[in-house]
Amino acid sequence: MKESAFSTDNRWLLPEGVDEVLPPRASALEDLRRQLLDRFSSWGYELIIPPFIEFLDSLLTGVGHDLDLQTFKVTDQMSGRMMGVRADMTPQAARIDAHQLKREGPVRLCYIGTVLRTRPYGLGRSRDPLQVGAELFGHAGVESDLEIISLMLETLAITGVTAPHLDIGHVGIFRGLAREANLSADVEAQLFDALQRKARVEIEDILAESNVAAPQRDMLSALQDLNGGVEILDHAQRALHSAGAEVQAALKTLWSAASALERRHPQVPLHFDLAELRAYQYQTGIVFAAFAPGLGQEIARGGRYDEIGKVFGRARPATGFSADLKTLLAIGDYQASPPPQGILVPWSDEPALLELVRDLRAQGERVVWALPGQQEGARAMGCDRVVKQGPSGWQVEAV
Repeated sequence: MKESAFSTDNRWLLPEGVDEVLPPRASALEDLRRQLLDRFSSWGYELIIPPFIEFLDSLLTGVGHDLDLQTFKVTDQMSGRMMGVRADMTPQAARIDAHQLKREGPVRLCYIGTVLRTRPYGLGRSRDPLQVGAELFGHAGVESDLEIISLMLETLAITGVTAPHLDIGHVGIFRGLAREANLSADVEAQLFDALQRKARVEIEDILAESNVAAPQRDMLSALQDLNGGVEILDHAQRALHSAGAEVQAALKTLWSAASALERRHPQVPLHFDLAELRAYQYQTGIVFAAFAPGLGQEIARGGRYDEIGKVFGRARPATGFSADLKTLLAIGDYQASPPPQGILVPWSDEPALLELVRDLRAQGERVVWALPGQQEGARAMGCDRVVKQGPSGWQVEAV
């Protein structure tokens, strides 16, 4: 909005992509938040609350160019150093695991908090999503990926998102083929971009101009067509049979994941796309996203990012997922607990009434004072009972 458009009549306007949550949706969101944290805890995940802002070189180290563009930056008036408002809590979780906790063995962390982004992102086109997520550090096997995917699907079930389908890829396949073809960083970036858009002619032109040897050229070109159900892994095995150990290991991981997911979640449709390279700059293995029927954008995403903790002194294996809780509440069929009814109490300093109010609140009742001069009655204040003075003292009566 242009500066001249602001006036005393519209100072209440929020920036584009920034929203607030009002009653009763705020109550439903908090109810859902509590349920998810309890469920994460039952899986062994410990809650962390990272700072909303921290030094930029810590916040963005190793996470790639996209997150840099999404991060608001300010100068710290105390140190003179650049700081960033978090746009994603995953790097903060990695820093906490590597530098603060320093535990041996698997570490499971979870979080729910607001992040801020420079540009609208995701299904809700929000710049201040309420990010919920979980990260598992210290285990390099596909089993930890499966645990994270299962927890993501359970999160969707709790939020009332029914019949999601899962899209799965592995960045190690493209990365391995690019190394075998000796692609320069610039050519690799061009090819990566073209693959995301499935730009067939552009892909062929890039490979031809780069003088990539025929076997590697054919395999890199094949990636754009290797998408579909679990049967696509058979096609991939044939199309990439001459690839090196890194690619073969990635394919084996996808096979293992597919078999386990079909056993654990037979109701969830699986889709594999070997050219889908979400967060390619810092993901190192399996990448995945959940989609809901009728919605073209992902509603939750995750993957493996084993190298991100290296800059903090510990290159621990890591995998995790995240989603926007406000989006999940909007699209899901979550049945929040009904708001509690209350008791409207006439304003008074009488000791017997003050004691009754304390006792009622101690019992878990919602007690609302009727302020002097207010016209609204009990129903308007969300109350189904009132306190009145009777022959035997103050009594609670139904409206």
